[in-house]
Amino acid sequence: MKPLELAVFLCRTDNFGVLVHDPETGFTAAIDAPEEAPILEAATRRGWKITHIFTTHHHTDHVAANLALKEQFGCEIIGPINEAVAIPGLDRTMADGDRFLFGNHTVNVIETPGHTAGHICYHFVDDKLLFAADTLFALGCGRLFERPAADMWHSLQKLAVLPDETAIYFGHEYTLSNARFALTVDPDNERLKSRAAEIEALRAEGKFTVPTTLGLEKETNPFLRAGDPAIRRNLIMEGKTNEEVFAEIRKRKDNF
Repeated sequence: MKPLELAVFLCRTDNFGVLVHDPETGFTAAIDAPEEAPILEAATRRGWKITHIFTTHHHTDHVAANLALKEQFGCEIIGPINEAVAIPGLDRTMADGDRFLFGNHTVNVIETPGHTAGHICYHFVDDKLLFAADTLFALGCGRLFERPAADMWHSLQKLAVLPDETAIYFGHEYTLSNARFALTVDPDNERLKSRAAEIEALRAEGKFTVPTTLGLEKETNPFLRAGDPAIRRNLIMEGKTNEEVFAEIRKRKDNF
């Protein structure tokens, strides 16, 4: 089985557009559809025809180009069953634990409510790829618009059990701000310090910070580290639950 080919590019202001191409079948999936023109440019330049859109959640900056791309390519739009009424052009719904094939590549659907009520992530199992959109960012997680902190913490734990080498593609270039915030709650983490310096250099050169890996996030992302004793001491929350610590970290990031 030939490896998947990926194209990553910016859409709108800070959204990542991602195309996933299977060279054996010619299938090409857009992970969400933030903006028509950059997606078309990326596909055309590579000679790819968009056959699928894998929608993660209903926010406009992730579905704005659904109908335009469907009209041009006749692509199949797949998305979360719990947000079906809000996703333009949806053809097929997915729930937690559903699996489907993209060519010969198995895709597992993981429901991750928190940012929105029905947000899903797409895990390409054998390829060790996770498209996490606005659930898990490099050094961050999504804002809690439609579900409480405990739900998001549970969602993140579902992702945290994947293999450490899993490559994570996320929805926005927020990493520099996330790194600066992470240092305020985990200031003595040497791996985080070095990573923050690397991110500062990358962004100064205009380079992307996607993808990350799950192993790296587990070492440095405070939103996955609510049980860490050093973070708990820094927040003066030694006796609190992981959900309470996570909620405090999320609250502080909202006001950062």
